[in-house]
Parts: sequence; structure tokens; C-alpha cells
Amino acid sequence: MMLGPASWQAPIRLACRTNLRRHLLVFSRSISREPNKRFKGWTRIKGRKKPNLSTVTSDGEESSPVFKVSSEVAGALRSNAPIVALETTIYTHGFPYPDNFALALDLEKIVRANGAIPATIGVVGGVARVGLTEEEIKTLASGAGKPETMKVSRRDLPYILGMGVAGRKLNGGTTVSGTMLLAAKAGIKVFGTGGLGGVHRGGQDTMDISADLTELGRTHVAVISSGCKSFLDIPRTLEFLETQGVTVCTFADGRTGPIDFPAFYTRESGSRSPMVVQDAKEAAAIIYSQRMFNDSKQFGMLFANPIPEEFAMQKDEIDTAINQAVQEAAEQGFHGHANTPFILSRIKELTHGSSLPANRALIESNVAMAAKVAVELSKFGVLTSEEPIPEAQKMYLDNFKNGIGVDRRRRTKLITALDASKVTGNSGTDKGDSATEVLNAEGKPPDKSARKLAYSKPDIVVYGSVAIDLSCDYEPLGADAHSPPRDIPISPQMHTSNLAAMTPSVGGVGRNVALAAHRAGGKTSVLLRSLVAKDLAGQTILDALGKEGLPVGGIPALPVHMEDNSIHRTAQYVAINDAKKDLVLAMADMSIFSSPTPRTLHMMPVNPKWSVVDANWHPRMIRKILSRLKEWNSKVAYEPVSVPKSGGIFQPYEPAPLSEQLGLFPKHSIDLATPNQHELAAMHAAAHKWEFFQSQRWWEVIDSLGIPSSGLRNRFVATTNQKMTDEGIPLQTIQLLPFIPTILTKLGADGVLLTEILKPDDPRLTDPAHASWILSRCSNGSTEVGGLYMRLIPAVEVVEDVVSVNGVGDTFLGVLIAGLAKGSELDEDLINIAQRGAVMTLRSKESVSSQLGELTSELDRLQRNSITKALETARAEVL
Repeated sequence: MMLGPASWQAPIRLACRTNLRRHLLVFSRSISREPNKRFKGWTRIKGRKKPNLSTVTSDGEESSPVFKVSSEVAGALRSNAPIVALETTIYTHGFPYPDNFALALDLEKIVRANGAIPATIGVVGGVARVGLTEEEIKTLASGAGKPETMKVSRRDLPYILGMGVAGRKLNGGTTVSGTMLLAAKAGIKVFGTGGLGGVHRGGQDTMDISADLTELGRTHVAVISSGCKSFLDIPRTLEFLETQGVTVCTFADGRTGPIDFPAFYTRESGSRSPMVVQDAKEAAAIIYSQRMFNDSKQFGMLFANPIPEEFAMQKDEIDTAINQAVQEAAEQGFHGHANTPFILSRIKELTHGSSLPANRALIESNVAMAAKVAVELSKFGVLTSEEPIPEAQKMYLDNFKNGIGVDRRRRTKLITALDASKVTGNSGTDKGDSATEVLNAEGKPPDKSARKLAYSKPDIVVYGSVAIDLSCDYEPLGADAHSPPRDIPISPQMHTSNLAAMTPSVGGVGRNVALAAHRAGGKTSVLLRSLVAKDLAGQTILDALGKEGLPVGGIPALPVHMEDNSIHRTAQYVAINDAKKDLVLAMADMSIFSSPTPRTLHMMPVNPKWSVVDANWHPRMIRKILSRLKEWNSKVAYEPVSVPKSGGIFQPYEPAPLSEQLGLFPKHSIDLATPNQHELAAMHAAAHKWEFFQSQRWWEVIDSLGIPSSGLRNRFVATTNQKMTDEGIPLQTIQLLPFIPTILTKLGADGVLLTEILKPDDPRLTDPAHASWILSRCSNGSTEVGGLYMRLIPAVEVVEDVVSVNGVGDTFLGVLIAGLAKGSELDEDLINIAQRGAVMTLRSKESVSSQLGELTSELDRLQRNSITKALETARAEVL
């Protein structure tokens, strides 16, 4: 019997047909990658009555009869990687061949060198293409000057694409307006070019106004250019842009005071810029703020980047050449599309070629700036959508998992593909795995039934410490923390009482990680398993955790006095700081976690997706917990806590059951660790001390990495830097990989070093975008190891206004695990979101920032990307 409305019965009936290849239903979105586009519905691949102009090919490319997005650009869009759109008119109607071809390749290299993905846009063979291949660029560039090579603006796109559908395959370079339209259609937000079109001289009579200006008034793309062409009427161009509602800013480029809007070849035009920005970060923030107008009329932005000072031409010289070129164009009847190419050509002749290097220099500068803006914009997560995962998409997954209309062999492939990315729903109606919110709609703590659900079906389990933290800040009478008088010491006096401001709070590494995952994860359920005593500190902790929304059912309260005369005390940590709030001394009582076999710690199986174990436990207890988690098939992350405790996982003990021995890849006990560089060194020293680097299996894994006999020092320096290499950080991570195949080393202002073992089927091994980070490849035929990957992820921000460093590393791990539990890939996007969470805590008085909820939508976006990718892969498998 079919349940639900007829609109849902039809797709299920179709899915049950025997000829699945013909009748397969696929989830697709429209051709646009704009944010906040709602689910469009189900479309039939073959035999459909209505044309669907957007599909995804098996290699990940977005394509249709008239529009195609390359696989690299499509992948970057899915992962919110920085992308820069590049036009092609400068190749087809600007520079001659082969100079134009060389310029095109150089501009793409500039974009990549600044951390973004280039998306060169043009029309080749009657198809609008976003992300041209080198061969496609050559096709356009070699057609420069030929009459059949079109100059494609917005108005020309229907013609040239329609001719392609009709069988007449034309090529064309896209202008600023044409490029903007196609970039917006693909979902690209930043576009770098040379100069903008504008109001031509005498435009008040001829109405010769570039379509670039009206395009800026209706298309949501930010253009970085050197203003508009210098032979145009710049004051009227600025007036027209104001009428269109276009935000116009000029980069100060080190200048102060009033800033002119640039005039292409010169840095000043005589017309003041409406607004000024200092750098790429400010420009990205302005673009990001525009998303509040998503429901209103879309409009673009213009960021004018002045030509580099060393290439700027003398204003008198260029003005003379421009005036003559404009006059000749009018006399010889060059209007419309033919006007600009003629004038630029004459300017080149009249300046004896000196305008050409200036033209190239400004284009290169603009493209570099566009890449920097795109990189900064990607940090904001500007493509985040607030929409939940559509129920239809989850239904699609459920149908195939249940085998509706799919033979067993195909269903097995599909389930493997989907389970590999741990796809789960996150819509508001999905109650199976949802967690409690910190507060409900009435602003009250979540009810008991919600907490019970989080306790019984957690996505994340954290085995770690909880403690009362007491921060004592020395405050002598008359002292100022910023400028204490010379006669008053800034440090507390020993062997006597001192005046201080004391602030108690609930902390502990385990609690911090769990709370960070809870706050950032949204509906991701988190269970903390720890120990407290039945004392005042223990009750304070349980009450505080309940108010924070964390279930406390996994934290038993132990009697203070035991029958064997032992005493339990709730963990406490006391930090004594000087008048500048720098740590002077700290004392910690973590004895409650020191027992090798605490019988009261909860170990009932709950099958979490990810688990975290911190190093506060006794080494034997850590091994016991790791063994149990692997029995539950849970992924495991290890938090080293501190230098003295970080090496505890390698400390031997007797007797050590086989089940509690530390496993090696691919049967490793720990999947991920997040030490800082000092904890990494301590872990490495402990493994070396206890001879963990001497086992036969360790050597087998190291040999499978394919590290050359000459070593990897030069690659280490190129991937990280000389200082890190000399300190041994890259080498230490590699030698620990057989035990922990993914290591994220926290390096403060230097960012995060990702080091991991790649399996043979890891797509990064064949992806050119990752080639520079693959240090070696397996060469001994191993079926378990594919290669060695190492990448330094820069810090998202260097924080000057630090409030407290307490809990920063814990927050990083908590946010990271929240993303992994949602099924996101461990890549630059997720690591950067985790870094942003750490920055929030750096600026907070709390050990876990209360603002982490702002990251939930970004983690949900990564989850949607993972689901989309899994769907595409699954569909390719079935077809």
C-alpha cells in the first residue's frame, strides 16, 4: 500500500520498475548555484517531457546542452573553495595570439598562487563553459582577430548558444557582462578583469553605454578591475553606477586621505571614489554582508584596484593618445562592440607600445587581488544556506538503501558509497539522531526526554575530564594591569597572602570538547562520560552541565569515602596569574581519573560515529576505552591534554591483554590526534623510549609510504618552512602515522599541519589540485597504503585581542569532531571552521565560546555538500 500524497507515490512507483537505468529518479537542482535555492523536485534522466538544462556527469562536471561547469570548478563550488572568474574578451579582442594564450595561462597561475581556483569563462563550440581547459583556451586565443570569433555580451548569449543547439558551433570571448552572467549562473562571487566598460564620451547624446554597467546593477558578482577604461566618461560612469545601486569602492593601496577612482592606465582620474577599502579582507566583508539582501533584487559590486605605481603611465601622455584615438574612432564610424577594440589598438600605436605592459600589469594585479578577496570571502562561508536537507533527498537515500527496484549487487555498491560519507539527515523533522538544544523555544533547558535521547543515541561520545577551574588574578592595591607603578610588583608575593580576583568556572578537557561539539553541532547529539565525587564541586559541575544542555547520565558521582579507605575528590584546577594575567603557577587535582580500572565509569555500548578520549585517564584506562570504542566501530580522536600526559598512550603496563595493545594501520586504535607541537614532540619521545618504532609492522607501514632513500627534507621545507623542518615537526608526525594515521598539529599563528596516510582509492592521489601536498606514493604494491599527504593550513586569523587561551585547543577539536560526525570530509574547509571556533574562544572569557552556534550553519553546509557528492557518486555507480 502506498502512503502519502500522489506526488510522493509516483517517484516510488518509478523506483520500483525493473528497468532502473531508464527510469532512475535523480535529485537535481537548477543550473544556478546561488544560495538559498529550494529543492526543485524529481526529474527523469531519459524520456522526460520537459528539458532539464542541468545535470552532473560521472566525473562531477555540471553540464547541459548550452552550459558546462568543469569538474574542478564544480568541486570547488561544493566545498566553498575560493574561486575567481576570468573573462576571455581580452584574449579574443585584446591581445594578439600567441601572447594572449600565454597571458591566459599566466593569469590562471596567478590565481592559484594566491590560493584560489581560476574559472576562465567563454563560449567554445556553441557551449558556455565555466572553467576552460588549456586546449579550450587555446581554441579561443587562436581565433583572435577572426571575424567568426564573437564578442559575447549578455545580449549575445542567447544567439550564440542557440546557434550551437541548431548545429552552428560558434566560439566567443565573454565580455564583463557576459562573464558576470555566467559566473552568477555557476555560483561564483568574485570576478577579476582589466577594466570595466562605461559611459562613452558623448554618451548623453549617443546613449552608448556599456552593458557592463547595467549588468552590475542586476547580477550578484563582485568585479575587481582598474576602474573603467580611461577613454570613457568616468564622471558619468560613476553617476550611472550610482543610479543602478552598485556599490563602488577603491582600494587605498597604501594611500591616505581622499582617494581617486582609477582611470585604467593611471592611478588617478580626477573623480573621487564613492567609497574606499583598505584590503581584501574588507572587500570580502562587504561582499559577505550582501547576503542579507538575498530576498531582494540582486546587484553587483565594483572594487577598483589602481594600476601598480611602477607601471602607471604619465597622465598627460596617455590623455593625448586617448583624445586622438577617440576622435579617430568617431570620424571613422567605430561604434558599439567595435569601438573599444579600435581605441585600445590606436592607443597602443600612439604610445609606441608602452600601453601594452601597463595593460598587462594592471590585469595581473587585479587578478591577484581578486584571488585574495575570494580567499577571504571563503572564510566567511558566504555560500552557506540555512535550508534543511530536503526530505525528498533523504527519501532517495532510503529507497536505495531498502533496495526498492535495485538488484542486490547495485544496492551494495550504492550503500557502500553512501555509508562511506556517513550520510545522515539534519532536517527539523529528523528526530532519530537529533540532540538537545541548549535552550528550547521558551528559553528553558531541554526536557528530560530530549536528554534521554541524546544519552541513548549519541553521535559523539567524549571520554574525558570535568573539573572546577579557579582563576586567581593578582590585583594588588593601586596596580594597573596595563601600566603598574614601578614600586608595586606585578607578580604575587610568595609565602604570604595576596589580593586577587577569583573566578570559578566549570572546565576540564573532556567537558570543553563536548560542549564545543554540542554548541557548534546544532542537532548533533553529544554524550560526555566522566567522573565526579559526591562533594560540593561535583554537584556544582552536574548542575552546570545540565544548564549548558549536556546530558549528565554518563557521569556517575562516586562516594567521597570508599570501603577500602580510598578517597574520591572531584577534579579541580587552580591557576594563579600575575597582574598582567600571565600564568605564574597552576595546581591540578586529577586523582579521580588516575585509577587504572575505575569500575564505575560507564562503558555501555552506544555506537557513536565519533568518540574522543583525552589523556587525563590512566594509560591502562585509555587503552581499555580505545579497545571498547573499536568494538563499537566508532572513529576515535585522541586529545593529548598536556606535555606530561600526551605520551600516556605509549606507556607500557603489565599485564597488557592483546585486546588492549595499541593497534597499527590499518587496524589502528586511534584515527585522529590533535597535539600542539610540544605535545607532538612528547608523544614522539614516548613512542621512541618504549621502542614502538622497532616493530615489524611499523616498518612495513613506513616502507609502504614510498619515502625515497634520499629523504623528504626539501619537500618538508617547501610544504611547511625551514623552521618547522629544523624542529623536526614533519618527521615526527610521519613516524607516528602508523599508530595515528591522521595527525593535525596545532601551530598557533602558523596554522595547522595536516599529515595523513592516504589509502589507495583516495581521490586526492589523482587530483592535480592536491599534487603538491602528496609527498610520496606507495611503490611496493601495498593494498592498504596509497601515499603520504602533508599540508599546512594557514591560520584563519592572527588574534591580537586575546582574552583567554583556556580551552582554545579543546574548542578546535570539539568543532572539528562535530563536523566529522555530520559526515563532512576532513579538508581545509572543516579545519578552517574549527580554527574560527578556536578564535571565538580566544576572544571569550569562557573556556568554550558561547558564540559557537554561529558555526552550525556552516557545518550543515559541509554536510549537504557531502550528501550531494555521495549522491553523485552513487548515481554514477548505478548507471
